[in-house]
Amino acid sequence: MAHFAEVDQNNVVTRVLVVPDEQEHRGQDFLANDLGLDGRWIQTSYNHNIRKQYAGIGYTFDEVADVFVAPQPFPSWTLDENHDWQAPKAKPEDDLMYSWNEENQDWEAVVYE
Repeated sequence: MAHFAEVDQNNVVTRVLVVPDEQEHRGQDFLANDLGLDGRWIQTSYNHNIRKQYAGIGYTFDEVADVFVAPQPFPSWTLDENHDWQAPKAKPEDDLMYSWNEENQDWEAVVYE
């Protein structure tokens, strides 16, 4: 089985389907000819074997780098050379869990009661 992401004219993923063939060109043929799904289909891998990461709805396909890029998590985050989103401030390296606070532009420890 293989997974294919449909991308729109802006290279944004609109849906992901599973097809019975592992080879990309045959999977694309199956989607177009057997299922009648016109569109642009790009193979993705849930175990990250190809195109960096598994494509999800809202991800963008970067044709030059041949990778799927996750949506930007916060407006202040920037995309690095590895196509990963980076916060403006490094996350603390300790045993606590943190979440990003966009308003304060800082990491906040998550406290469970």
